Order: sequence, then C-alpha cells, then structure tokens
Amino acid sequence: EKWDFVLVSDIHEMGSEKEIKRKKFLDELSKKGFTIKKIEDTKLFYGVRAPQHIFRKYQCLMGNPDRRLQSQSSPQGIPVTTRIRIVHFILHNTVTPDFEKLQDLMKKKVFEAAFPLHEKEELTEYLNQKWACWRGVFSQQPIEKIRCYFGEKVALYFAWLGWYTCLLGFAALFGVVTFVAGITIFSSSQVSREICEANTTIMCPLCDKCPFWVLSEACTYAKVTHMIDNEATVVFAMFMAIWATVFLELWKRQRATVVTDWDLYGWDEEEEELAMQLINNLQHEPRLYQHSYFRSTIVLLLVLLMIVVFIGIAHALVIYRVIAMAFFSQSSLSLLRERADVLAVMSGAVLHYITIVIMTKINRHVALFLCDLEKPRTLSQRENNFTMKIFTFQFFTNFSSLIYIAFFLGRINGHPGHYVRIAGRWRLEECHPSGCITDLFIQMAIIMVLKQSISNAMEYFSPWIRHKLRKRHKRPKKRSVMLGEEEEAEDPCKAQWLSNYELNEVNIFSLFNEFLEMTIQYSFTTIFVAAFPLAPLLAFLNNLFEIHLDAKKMMRLYRRMVPRKANDIGIWLQVLEAIGILAVIGNGLVIAITSDFIPVQVYKYMYSHCARENRTDVDCSTGYINHSLSVFHIQNFEPSVLPNITGREIKECRYRDYRNADDYTYTVQFWHIFAARLAFLILFEHVALCVKLIAAWYIPDVPQKVKNHLLHRKHTDLRRELSMMEYSTEV
Repeated sequence: EKWDFVLVSDIHEMGSEKEIKRKKFLDELSKKGFTIKKIEDTKLFYGVRAPQHIFRKYQCLMGNPDRRLQSQSSPQGIPVTTRIRIVHFILHNTVTPDFEKLQDLMKKKVFEAAFPLHEKEELTEYLNQKWACWRGVFSQQPIEKIRCYFGEKVALYFAWLGWYTCLLGFAALFGVVTFVAGITIFSSSQVSREICEANTTIMCPLCDKCPFWVLSEACTYAKVTHMIDNEATVVFAMFMAIWATVFLELWKRQRATVVTDWDLYGWDEEEEELAMQLINNLQHEPRLYQHSYFRSTIVLLLVLLMIVVFIGIAHALVIYRVIAMAFFSQSSLSLLRERADVLAVMSGAVLHYITIVIMTKINRHVALFLCDLEKPRTLSQRENNFTMKIFTFQFFTNFSSLIYIAFFLGRINGHPGHYVRIAGRWRLEECHPSGCITDLFIQMAIIMVLKQSISNAMEYFSPWIRHKLRKRHKRPKKRSVMLGEEEEAEDPCKAQWLSNYELNEVNIFSLFNEFLEMTIQYSFTTIFVAAFPLAPLLAFLNNLFEIHLDAKKMMRLYRRMVPRKANDIGIWLQVLEAIGILAVIGNGLVIAITSDFIPVQVYKYMYSHCARENRTDVDCSTGYINHSLSVFHIQNFEPSVLPNITGREIKECRYRDYRNADDYTYTVQFWHIFAARLAFLILFEHVALCVKLIAAWYIPDVPQKVKNHLLHRKHTDLRRELSMMEYSTEV
C-alpha cells in the first residue's frame, strides 16, 4: 500500500481533550475524502492517502506541470513528489471546528510528528548505492533522480553545489600555484633577508613588561609573511574577483538549462500556492500583501542592535588577545615567551571559532523572532526575510574579528610613549615589522580548518547518534490489545512506518542550513582570499565530501523532506552576488592596507637607490626594512612602563611606523604611502568591477539553445490555438 503521509500520536485516554482534538482533525480529513489507516503500538500511527480528485483539480488548475516527470516516475498518476507536496499543504491548512490547524495540535502534543515516507523502491536503492555513498565522490550526481525523489528545490541545491565545486577546482589550482610561488621566495625575498640579518637593530618592547628584542629574532615569521605577501597575491586576488563573477554567470546559464528541461522556466510559485488553497477550501480568500513601516523600523533597530553586539564580541576578542599576549610574554616557559604573539593569535582564532558556534544558535532564534515581527504573507517570503537576517548576523559573527585584524590591527595602537590602552592598562597589539597579513592568514586557516573538520563531523555524527538512541529507546514492543481496540498482528506497513519514525526530524530550514553553510564558505573563499590563497583548495576538498555527506544524511539519517517545487535557488543568488562585490572591496583593502605590497612599491620607485640612480646589480627593495622602522628615544617612555634595560646601553629602539624621531609626527613618506594605498584601492576596485560587468555582459544568463527552445514552444502553442479556433469556426 502507498501512503502519502504518516501522522504519529501518543496514546491518550478515551474521552481526554487530546483524544477529542485528534478525532476532530481526522474527521475533517475524512470529509475531504482522505483514506486513513491506523496502526497501534507504543504510539498511534495514522497513514494518510489523499483522494485522486484532489490531484485532478491540481492538474486542471496548473495545466499538468509535471507531465515530463509523470512519464518518468509515475506513469499511472501524478508524481510522488507532487502528491506529497499537495498532501502536506492540505494537512497543514486543514482547520478543525475549534479553529486549530495541525501545527497548533502539534504544539499541544495532540500529534507528535507528521512526515512522508522513505519508500523501499528502485529509485531509493539507486540513490543509496550510487549517490549517498563514498564510492561516488568523483562521480556525476544523478540530478534528475534526486528531483524525482526530493523535488526540484533539493535537486537545484545539489546542482548548484556540484557546479560550485567543479569551478572551485580552477580557483583551487590557481591558489596552489600562488602559494607555491610564495614558497619559492621563502628564503630569497630581499625584505625577509634584511630582517634575518638585522642583528644590531633593537626593537621596542611588544608589551609593557616585555624586554627589548633584536629584529633578527623574527626571521622565520618574516619569511612566512613574504611567502604570503608578494606580487602573485595581487594577481590571484584579481583572478578571484573575476572568478566569482564568471561562476555566477555560468551558474545562471546552467540553471536556465536545467529548469527548461524540467518545464519550470516560467513557473509561478504564488500561482501554485493559490491553486492549492482553492483545492483545500473553495471559499478561501487570499491573504493580501501588507507592509508596516512601524514593524520595519523596529526590525531595523533590532538588527542594528545585534550588529552592535557582534562588534562588542569582536572587541572582547581583541581584549583577550591583548591580555593573552601580556600573559604569554611573562610566562616562566621560554617557549611561551618566545612565541607569545603567535600563540595569542592562534588561541584568539580558536576562541573566535567557539563564539561562532555559540552565536550561530543565538542568531537563528533572533532571526526567527524578527521574522515573526514582520508577519510575512507566505512561506517563501518568510524564508527570504529569514535568509537576509541570518546571513547578515552570520557574516558579522564570522568576519568581525577578521575585519579588525585586516584593517585595524597595528594602526590604532599609537606609538611608544603614547600607546592606546584598554581600560588605561593594556596596550593594543602591534603589527609585526614584516606586516600584519600573517595574523590574518593564521586566523583564516584555523577557522576554516575547524569549521570544515569539527563542524562537519558534528553535522554527521550528531544526527547519527540521535538516530541510534531513538532506535534503542523508542523501538516499540509488540502489543495485542490496548484501550479495548484490536491491532493486526503483522501489518505490512508497520515496520516501514516505525523505521521512518525512528529517523531524525526534518524541519523547514533543513535545506536552508546547507545553503547557509556553503554561502559562508563562499565568503571565506572570496572575500579575504588575498591573505589565504589556500582557501579555495580547502573549500574544494571539503565540498567533494560535503555533497555525499548531505546525501547520506538525507537518505539514511533524516525523515524524507517534503518536496518543494522551485526554478532557481531563490534569494541565495542575490546573496552570492553581494558577496562577489564584497570580495572585490575586501581583497582591494587587504592588498592596499593589510599587505606591505604598496609600501614596498613606493619605496622602490621613490626612495630606493633605484629611484636615485640607474643600477641593476642590487635589488630595488634593499634598505626597505630600515626605511619602514621609526626611531624612538628611550627617555621618552612613560615612567610607569619604562622597560628593564639593566646591563644594556640602549638609548633608542625601532618600531614599525613612519614617524619623525623628534616630535613623533607622521613623515612625508607616510602620506606618500597613504596616497598610494588610496590610489591603488580605487584603481583595483574600479578595474575589478569593470571586468565583472564586462564578464556579466559577455556571458548571457540564458543560453541561445534555451531561448530558441522557448521561442519554438510559444510559436507552436500559438499555432495550435489558431488552428483550433479556425477548426471550431468551420464546424
């Protein structure tokens, strides 16, 4: 027997309020012609099957939109995915005499669950063996079969994820080449060599209780920095800005081809919703569009308040790094003292990841609350509103600390003798003499590795453990008679319903979670990729397994999703386009502000010996480090924080900045570099955005094949209508 849905309820006492409410709801379904089958165990299971006239009405109103799918998966009737979608809609919009819907009854514990079934059929076996398995990691996804089982929305998600992963391979290859190019200059960079040879350059203390140190002690750190921060990084950042545009434009073409094959190019979601409302209740009146400026203002203020909270969390992480730096620097362990700056960065990155995990759960509840305040008209509108809010919250949660490191670290900390302090006590961090980009590299590497290892492990093993526990604790025992009702001894549906009930519950945001995860990953892959060229490679490797991890969860660990029809990925496309623009701005700022690329170029062409005399036997960046370090006189230190100089004749120290040695005001070089940074930023962003616009124009969103197919279809339909009109006139 085929059943569209299964309702699960606890066994309530005869005549109790819950039992009466359950009976009223089932009676309403019976009045609509539904067939209901009851199986009793430790729970009550009700199989629900809709009458055929409901589906004939749907086909009449919508013009049989599933004719192709019908011929493939259900030659005798309407496709299973459409049946489930229609029955789900009717179940959730059926009103009892007490004006209660299924959702209200589930909140009152009248019903515990409602779900469609994972059927044991040929299609299920194929997906389990060819798709939801690790053997198919490098195989092409069966998108058409996924559509036949889970519906168009899920199929489009996997089509998009597969397309994204495929094109991510090219970005990963370019990133690896950029990283390898950096490795080749690991020891040959002139700037790194100068730092390693600066045995007599005394640097100012990194914290109030820290000692003076010699610049050559930072030799390894400098080599790593210039392995990341080089000319190849600029080219890679430009490439990724173009790649993001090309990826989205090619996806639009792929999406147009796919939905045209599905006969969904001109599908209207609102029309289908109205049709199902009328099928459920012929007297239904549509809910009109409404907009409240008062509610919108309240929502906007609350969103801004949340953003302030995220900025506060970023400040807390900054305070932690400052305190951790001071703590590690004063440690009795030499390893902690010598690597205090790196350990502070790494521990801060781990703490940032923990805040991401915690705030993700809080963000979801806040976003849902704000959506309820807006009172959206439809489920799609609610999803769009929720998407924009949760993505905004998650973006600030994930990137607020990265933004501080990239654009503020070492630029707002003051200078020796006049440091900016937190609570008048702790000094803000300084950049390393070779630049701040390594801090950003470490932060991104740790967060991406943790998110793609621990988070993915939890994403799979958490539902797996819950499923095993449900099977152990909720495995029903055989019952013969209860409450005076007899049960069939071995009903053929019983085992199937029980096994589906033991799976994890699916909510309306299950697919949303997967989209959000990939969108945040896309942000990491594009926005700060100039500081972490290996981000595309990590994302590519992760996605190869993510596709089949999601498939295994959907097929084996979760109840069957309610199939939903769709002809695109919805508002996520707009989110991805916004990320593409942010990627241009972010990478331009990283190269202009975080990187030392601009200061080195300014030195080469304005202050080096190459600018004064035409010589080719010496590297033009020779002398850059000495040029980029300012001089500070020891007697100008604040008396309360004067470093310990016992046994050392030190009168001055160096620090990273462009300031005069007399009054510590900015030098002319500082303003030259500032102007060059600004000019590069404007030039980079305008060139990148122009290239993006040209690429968007050059690559049509809809292939000519699809346009011609739609043109021929319109022509054929019009000719058929005209022929029928002439025939009827002759008759």
